[in-house]
Amino acid sequence: MNFNPLGDKLLVRRGDEEETSAGGIVLPGSATEKPSQGEVLAIGPGKTLDNGDKVEVSVKIGDTVVFGQYAGSNTIKIDGEELLILSDSDLLGTVS
Repeated sequence: MNFNPLGDKLLVRRGDEEETSAGGIVLPGSATEKPSQGEVLAIGPGKTLDNGDKVEVSVKIGDTVVFGQYAGSNTIKIDGEELLILSDSDLLGTVS
């Protein structure tokens, strides 16, 4: 299945969950925090403003992005993998 985001939306694969705490304690699945960074898989064409100008998305496919802990409540399953749909405004930055 292919998914093409619209507007300023992004399709993001969340990074791996931390399975150990900072002190080295192995955490059960229910106690692990979902990571707040991931890889951009697809981007929309950008947002169209009221005056007709188009603002492109600020990242490109393949970028590693950081987003808020509670961002990405919209998810989609593609080929058994759960992916996030984020808005460009949900992003906090990129990791290089």
